Amino acid sequence: MSARLSSQVLVSALLRRAGGEGGFGAVLAKGDATAGAVMVVLAERGTRTVLLERLLQPDGRYAWREAGRAETDEDFQALLARRRRSDPDLWIIELDVADSERFAAEMNEDG
Repeated sequence: MSARLSSQVLVSALLRRAGGEGGFGAVLAKGDATAGAVMVVLAERGTRTVLLERLLQPDGRYAWREAGRAETDEDFQALLARRRRSDPDLWIIELDVADSERFAAEMNEDG
């Protein structure tokens, strides 16, 4: 079993990666620095496209999976609030990148 990155290091890496590709990111909710779950809101040009969460797979690796979609900003905020209430250690970050679908696929390649 390989060493697991702390949540804070993972969040920092994702923010740097988005910035390195000409995008930007922001922490919407700060969770536990060591072991908090991480959710990523992917956006393109300010339009949110998908909400992803990092889940442990049966083989011991992590993979990013879709955690939900919302039609309106109010629905989206309610979804995030519900998740945060059920897990106060949850990190939520938003990354605005040029090609969110490609970015999400590459996140899974990296684990």
